[in-house]
Amino acid sequence: MSPFRPTSSGDLTSRVIQQRAVDAHSALGRGEPPEGSLRRVVHDSWLRSLGHLTGPERAGARLSYTPDELVAYRESHPLAAVMPVIDRLLIQPSRDSGLLVAVGDEHGRLLWVHGDRASLRRAEGMMFIEGADWSEATVGTSAPGTALALDSSVQIAGAEHFSPQAHPWSCTAVPLHDPDSGTVLGVVDITGASDAVAGHTLSLVKASVAAAEAQLTIQRLRSRLSPSRRPADRGAPQSLYRSSLQILGTDYGLLHAEGRASELTLRHAELLALLAMHPEGLSAEQLAVMAYPEHASVTTVRAEMLRLRKALGQHGGALMPASRPYRLPQELILDAVQVLNHLHRGSHRLALGIYKGQVLPRSQAPAITRLRGEISFLLRDAVLNDGGAEALLQYLQLPEAEYDADAWMTALKVLPARSPRRSAVVAHIERLERELGSDWHR
Repeated sequence: MSPFRPTSSGDLTSRVIQQRAVDAHSALGRGEPPEGSLRRVVHDSWLRSLGHLTGPERAGARLSYTPDELVAYRESHPLAAVMPVIDRLLIQPSRDSGLLVAVGDEHGRLLWVHGDRASLRRAEGMMFIEGADWSEATVGTSAPGTALALDSSVQIAGAEHFSPQAHPWSCTAVPLHDPDSGTVLGVVDITGASDAVAGHTLSLVKASVAAAEAQLTIQRLRSRLSPSRRPADRGAPQSLYRSSLQILGTDYGLLHAEGRASELTLRHAELLALLAMHPEGLSAEQLAVMAYPEHASVTTVRAEMLRLRKALGQHGGALMPASRPYRLPQELILDAVQVLNHLHRGSHRLALGIYKGQVLPRSQAPAITRLRGEISFLLRDAVLNDGGAEALLQYLQLPEAEYDADAWMTALKVLPARSPRRSAVVAHIERLERELGSDWHR
């Protein structure tokens, strides 16, 4: 018996929930979906979708890669290392179940789609195929895209999808994280009929993702102990790692690459961050303007880049920049860019969860200063205008919010009178009044 087969249909596919979703679609022509007509997770996702798309009719997946590009990209992605686990736990059991198993990267691009043959052919009609972009920004609400937008497990049933093309389908998706850095590597999705949103389906996908993350940890340990046995030495350009650089809330950069973590000087963190933000490459002249407030010479930039290359040498050359222009050989995930992307998608709660403080607070590099100001402004604006009490209280714990009069007064307004956390807000406001004077908030 297939582990996917439920004894009864899940509640999400009930006539009541589906009819409410159909009615909410009809109401979209008159504005936003009516409050209470959809589950909260779906309602919020529809609002984010409307921020990217003018309406459901504009939602549609599109190919991001040619066949050759897709093969090269997924072979080099860390998710390739855990596909045998996904195959054993999810893909093989789904062969005759009518279900599909999809694995996508952190951007919502589907890298593998396997499962029931008839379902695979049907899914091609809505571009649910390998190489297609299924992010919220492209197709609106769907389990893989919404799970990535929230960094949380999601189930979307039938008409809850933003795109009408996806209404015949239901899906469950769970994000998969890097076991070392905690960043999102991708998403695992089950798509099909009512089976796809059964309660035990979610449990099965969560367990499979946990097993995949554990397997990735084991493979990394083995590669460190026996470098000669790495998959890359057997002819596959597979990488077990996703390089990342943390520059939020720190005066230096924390680099994760090839299983090693190391601190970078402020200048090296600035340069590496700029290269990560410009994968097309930057000239020495451009770096001089972007990284040096004092208009450094090209010679100074080249000398510092030589020092940076030496510092990156301990990571085995995986991130060694090329020159003319200076360009990284692989993608480097930047926590600040992740926050910015979430803010642009309307996922301010997820952005707040990643945000550890301002971008390199001591940096005076012009481009870094602009990035720091943009992120701080957008995050504050989103939390004060769209965030609830929980998000606002979380924001107030940041160093930059300590003397933010409007933020503290807003918290006082939104917290219920009987909230036990209200007293701490009042005490902070009273302290600010003593330190700054009685008219501090006017």
